[in-house]
Amino acid sequence: MGMGGGGGRDKLQSDINVTPLVDVCLVLLIIFMVVTPMLQKGVSVQIPQADNPDKKPESSKQKMISVSYTNPPAYYMDNPKQMSKAEFQNALDELYQRNPSAELVIKADQRLKYGDVKEVFKMTKDAGFQDVGLIAEKKQKGVGG
Repeated sequence: MGMGGGGGRDKLQSDINVTPLVDVCLVLLIIFMVVTPMLQKGVSVQIPQADNPDKKPESSKQKMISVSYTNPPAYYMDNPKQMSKAEFQNALDELYQRNPSAELVIKADQRLKYGDVKEVFKMTKDAGFQDVGLIAEKKQKGVGG
């Protein structure tokens, strides 16, 4: 009788419950199905970090553009020189002729109006760029404002 009980226990251990495993596999499958098309489309899946805005773009193909909160908004490209809207559009056109496959990353101040940011997007599209990303940058608030 004691042995019978032991046998029952062994049988219990040899039957692995596969239901959780199947669930996990399905969830992974769904995640891959969702993420893969995004990767192919060139949508960057990494979350932009606002803590270290000085981080250089990952690949040399990426070009960082900054728009700062002034009136009117100030545009910056590779250099710290502030550009007007017309100069900025010219710079975009030039960049596109030099490097049509470049991916642009727009670093926009969070205080900017949505319309201002949309305008920058429109300008990059007018220049011919397809891959344009956006990083919203939180400005550190000083005391009193």
